[in-house]
This record gives sequence, C-alpha cells and structure tokens, in this order.
Amino acid sequence: MSSTIVKIFFPLALFSSLFSISSSSSSIDFWCNQTPYPEPCKYHMMSHSHHKFEPRHRSEFRKMLVQSAMEQAQVMRERAQNYGPNFVTTTQRFVFNDCLKLNDNTIFHLNQTLLALHTSNSCSSLLDAQTWLSTALTNIETCRSSTLQLRVREFTAQNNVSDNVRRMISNVLAVNNGDIVMMKQQNNNTEKKTCGFPSWFSRCNRRLLISLKPSSLKANIVVAQDGTGHFKTVQAAIDEASRRTVKTRFVIRVKRGIYEENIEVDKDNENLMIVGDGMNVTIITNNRSVKDGITPSMSATAGIDGAHFIAQDITFRNTAGPEKGQAVALRSASDLSVFYRCSIEGYQDTLMAHAQRQFYRDCRIFGTVDFIWGNAAAVFQNCIILVRRPLQGQANMITAQGRGDPFQNTGISIINSQIRAAPDLRPVVDSYQTYLGRPWQQYARVVVMKSYIEGLVNPLGWSPWGDSDFGQDTCYFGEYMNNGAGSSTQSRVQWPGFHVMTSQNEAQQFTVAGLLAGNIWLPQAGVPFDIGI
Repeated sequence: MSSTIVKIFFPLALFSSLFSISSSSSSIDFWCNQTPYPEPCKYHMMSHSHHKFEPRHRSEFRKMLVQSAMEQAQVMRERAQNYGPNFVTTTQRFVFNDCLKLNDNTIFHLNQTLLALHTSNSCSSLLDAQTWLSTALTNIETCRSSTLQLRVREFTAQNNVSDNVRRMISNVLAVNNGDIVMMKQQNNNTEKKTCGFPSWFSRCNRRLLISLKPSSLKANIVVAQDGTGHFKTVQAAIDEASRRTVKTRFVIRVKRGIYEENIEVDKDNENLMIVGDGMNVTIITNNRSVKDGITPSMSATAGIDGAHFIAQDITFRNTAGPEKGQAVALRSASDLSVFYRCSIEGYQDTLMAHAQRQFYRDCRIFGTVDFIWGNAAAVFQNCIILVRRPLQGQANMITAQGRGDPFQNTGISIINSQIRAAPDLRPVVDSYQTYLGRPWQQYARVVVMKSYIEGLVNPLGWSPWGDSDFGQDTCYFGEYMNNGAGSSTQSRVQWPGFHVMTSQNEAQQFTVAGLLAGNIWLPQAGVPFDIGI
C-alpha cells in the first residue's frame, strides 16, 4: 500500500428506519430518502424508461437499486473503453487494462447480486449479495487509486460516472444490510438452519480433499520443468483448465521447482486447485513492481479471480525487494477461496487480499510495509506472520485494510497465529518500528485474537495514517487474549476506533463463522479450521 493512494470519505448514518418501513409505501422519494445518497438514487431510478413502477416492498426497491447501479457501471465501462486508443505509454496501458478488467468485474458482481436477489431472499443470498456488492465497490476504488497514484489524468475524467456507481452501490449495501440485521434479530441461528453446503462443492470434491498429502491427490494436469508433466509452466496449465466447459473441481499439480512466471486465474476459471510438492520446494516467483510503471494489482506474481480457488503446499514470491516499493506476491479476489500451507513472500504490499471471502490456514506471510492489505473478508488461522527488514527510515505496517463503506462486510482477522521478526530483521529489530496496522480507509477493520506477538511490535500497537488522525474514530482495530512480549495493551493508542476486546461475543463476529460464514462452506473441505474463537 502506498501513502499516496486517495482516501475516500463516506458518511456514517444509522438506518434504523429501514427496519420499520411500511411495505405499503410506494414513493421512490420515500425509499430513496432512507439511503446514504438520496439524490443520485432519485435521479437514476426515476429517469429510466423501464422503471414504470414504484416499489411496493423493500426487496423490490433493492433490486431496482442494483439494476440502476449496473446500468451506470455499463456506462462507466463504455466511457473507459473510449480512452484506450489515446493511451500510448506503458503506464497508461497498464492502468487502462487494469481498470477495464475491474470495470468488467464490477458489472459481473452486480449481475451476480441481481440474480441472487431475484432467485431467493434467504440468508445465504443476502450474505452473498453483501459480499458481491462490497467487491463491486472495491473494484471501483482500486481503479481510482491506481489512476491517481500513477497520474494517468486522462482516466480521472470519468470520475463523475464512477462516483454515481459508487454511491448507488453504497445505497444498496445500506438497504441490504438492513435486511440482514433484521433476519439475524429474528433468529440468531438463521444461517445455520437455512443455509446448506454450497452446491458447487459436491460430495466427490469433499472426498477429494480428505487426504492432505499433495502426492495423493489425483491431478487433472501435472506441471513439471523437467518435461515429465503435461506442461512446463503453471500458466499453460491454468489456460488449459480455463477451456473446460463444465467448471467442476480441476486439480493442477505443480512439481518441485522454481517457476519464474506471473500467473493469472480469470474470474470465469472457477473451482481450480493448484497443489505443489511443498512450500519450500514448489515456488512461483517474479519481480514486478509499481516502480516499473504498473498498477499494484498487476504487479502480482499470482493474481486469482476465479471463485472457489484452493492453493496448497506452494510459495508465491515477489523478489523486487524493498527498494522497488509496492510489489505484490499474491493478489486474490477469489470468493470462498482457501490457501493452505502456502508461503507468501515479499516486502511492501506482499499479500493483496483484494476482495470477497478468503481463508488462510498454516501459511507464512513475509513483508515490511502494509504487507497484508486490501478489502477482502480474510481470516488467517495458525499462520506465521514474519516481519522483514525495511528500508532505512521506514516503519513496518503489518496490515492496511481498505474498508471504505460502513456496510461492507470486510475485514482482516488474525487468529491463533504468530507475529515474529524474520531472520533479516531479528539482529536489528530495535532499529525499526513495527505496528500491527494503520487505517488505510475510513472504516478499516483488523483484529488480532489469541495470537503470539513478539516484542518487536511498538507498545502503541497501531500507527496513524501519516501525520493525520484519519480513520481513528471510525476504524475498528481490536485485540483479544493475545500473548507474548508485544501483546500488552496497557500503552496502546487511545483512539475511539481501538478496542481491547473482553467479550467472547464481540470476538465471535470476526471468526470463521462470523466473518466468512465459514460454517456454511468450509466443513468437510479437507482443510483443518476452527469455526469459532
């Protein structure tokens, strides 16, 4: 994460009136006045010819909001496409390609949301919708950040259109959150009672993952540098998997070796599993960085968008080094994804947990500045977080979470893990300041629970964003029952957004069940996990 990235402010309001709206009301003005951004809501919902009726129920209003947001997102994409021929520099082309992809993904996730809300009003549909809406909003902000950071001014001309889309999505997030809150109030066990195991994870897939030894998994494709497999590069195997017409679970085994390449799993390439021979012997590595004139997300050695992705026994590495600044080893926006026994290695911005629901178990993450960042709902269990030696004058920030809207269901949760100095930092650990995180966006959420924290962490625990008090009132930074020399909360920051958590009920909202709804999709997956705290 770079400190030059724009910070977006959202007003925080209480929408308790959403819970008590009469279903007989049919005025669009009435409904829009209950949202964070009433004016764009009224304008877009009343100006389109196909909106011939006014909503009778909140569920109808919500669908109309999503439809309006999607129409504006399509306008945003069309205008962005028009800039393409004008971009001639390498940096302009990288920003253009990244933003075009992000715009496509925004439309994809809004369409997913609309389909889910038309199909069902169940708890799982509402939770899925909140995840996809959060992702759509994150995509817009990621494009905006890249254009400003890399100074591609031509692209910022469409900011008015992207503002419209952003506000409309924020409106849907607020309305949909109201229904989720009501459902939970009606029955605290709704999710467990009505949400079953996901249909995509068939019984045979569950059996497939029962054995955790990579050599025992039956692979569809084998990658080997020595020519003993189907392909010599990982990307060639991924491309082959993308051609299948039925997206059932597809396993790629990557034999031991150092694979110098960048890999990308497209959003349409779902249910992919990549298994190495061990994190110390199967390594995918490259050295792209933002200093090369590319966006942070496109610097990733591995970029994962396809849902239901699983990686096991493998390393994702970026060797750009601390001098090159932002350089991502792994970028994931894969929904319901699992990273098991993986090593994720870099310096600044190592792991971009970009969006959607992600679970990390028994992983190692190396880095320096903002090295676990993004706006996913991400849980790290039994992981080892290793802080490296930064450049002289830099401070280490373990997390930089990107929740910019109060109703996004995102956050970083570190549970039963270890935070330690990496071997290169250990001899000089007293020469550098290390913090658990800082508020990158206004509603950033990070918790560290039941974890071991070495003495390298500054007694304040959390760092301001630069010299400002940005986000200190509205973030949620929490610590719960940690241990180790750096775990004392006696001298922690005195921000309103910092919490020494004392209630197990408060901690439960950041567990596998609370943050990821993992009780729905992780059981029997073959990967060990703890559902609670």
